[in-house]
Amino acid sequence: MKIPRKHSPTSFSASSTATYTHCPCNDRDLQLTCVQSFISFSRLNYSNPGQSNMSGRGGVINGTWDRFVPPQCYPNPSILRLDAGLEWEEANEPLHYDIDVTKVCGIGPGMAFANSLLERDSSIGTIGLVPCAVGGTNITEWGRGSGLYNQMMRRAEAAVRGGGKVWGILWYQGESDSLSKEDAMLYRTRLEKFFTDVRSDLQLPSLPIIQVAIASGLGQYIDMIRKAQLENELPNVTSVDAKGLKLEPDGLHLCTAAQVQLGEMLADAFLRIMGSPPAHSNSPEKSHNFFFRWLR
Repeated sequence: MKIPRKHSPTSFSASSTATYTHCPCNDRDLQLTCVQSFISFSRLNYSNPGQSNMSGRGGVINGTWDRFVPPQCYPNPSILRLDAGLEWEEANEPLHYDIDVTKVCGIGPGMAFANSLLERDSSIGTIGLVPCAVGGTNITEWGRGSGLYNQMMRRAEAAVRGGGKVWGILWYQGESDSLSKEDAMLYRTRLEKFFTDVRSDLQLPSLPIIQVAIASGLGQYIDMIRKAQLENELPNVTSVDAKGLKLEPDGLHLCTAAQVQLGEMLADAFLRIMGSPPAHSNSPEKSHNFFFRWLR
């Protein structure tokens, strides 16, 4: 499936003509928010912040997206996204087209994640995705009070207006921090502070966070970043490992098939948190006492 869509908020046309100022979900629905990209199911919000691999570069080669959308990423009337104008619309790839505006966006993990959840648990209802990721960003650019942090928080707040709840964060970032040994050494401290600040500002001290351990990087300190991510011991933080997933020819970004696989791995992790058996039991994951049940 190829979707002819320009990377411009003014030219966006969803497959559905409806737009929403509030998420039209009922109490059984979920809203998810992501830092790289916020994901929300009506009443369940997930925040996914991060860099280009969360924003999505699948199918982007030499600055051009091939416009191929795999079936796992097809639009679904039950999957919405919060656009740059803070209005709800039916989600389509590229999910971050009006958020990560200085780069060409392609396939990311968000749509595969949402479709996988709906396929395995139809009782979820409507899923709302809230994209926030921006490519090429260092974790210091996501610190409390920064432009990216403030934008993420505004989007998270908008996602819950009209009756919603932030249910977790999907975080995929760290490639830029592999350039500097100092940044790599400080990464774990900065990462934990970021997670703690987000939870504090959302007034959700036990907010679930699913982070992706990077598969690639811009510098020579990739292993130090991965170690910091995989050894994170904050409560209610779980890690999904992207190492070994296929990369684009640039050696940095996940290819389309890998983004689909990652989205399904993230869905596995989410369903483990909710207590449902995952479909892909061989997904590498590390959990830290995720709670989630009481949020129902």
